[in-house]
Amino acid sequence: MEMELRILQCGNCEHLKLGVHASAFGLAAIMGLYNAAAWLSRREMHLAINTVLYVALTAWEREHVLHHLEELRRPRPTLVPPVEPAQPIAA
Repeated sequence: MEMELRILQCGNCEHLKLGVHASAFGLAAIMGLYNAAAWLSRREMHLAINTVLYVALTAWEREHVLHHLEELRRPRPTLVPPVEPAQPIAA
């Protein structure tokens, strides 16, 4: 079975995709900061591991956010041809 979803195509729904990845980026950054602070306080191994994982996830999501921003900034071809300026009427 083959299914074609427009959202999966590059250039479609970029604002939505950007929002999802930006949210994941923000959450990963906050969770990484929390785990780093907790590790500095308690020195538990799982907090150090969590910190490393969240830092890696933050870097990963940053790349996704940048990709979607680039896609939104890329010029798109227009479907309507440009209108030529009106010529002055000679009297």
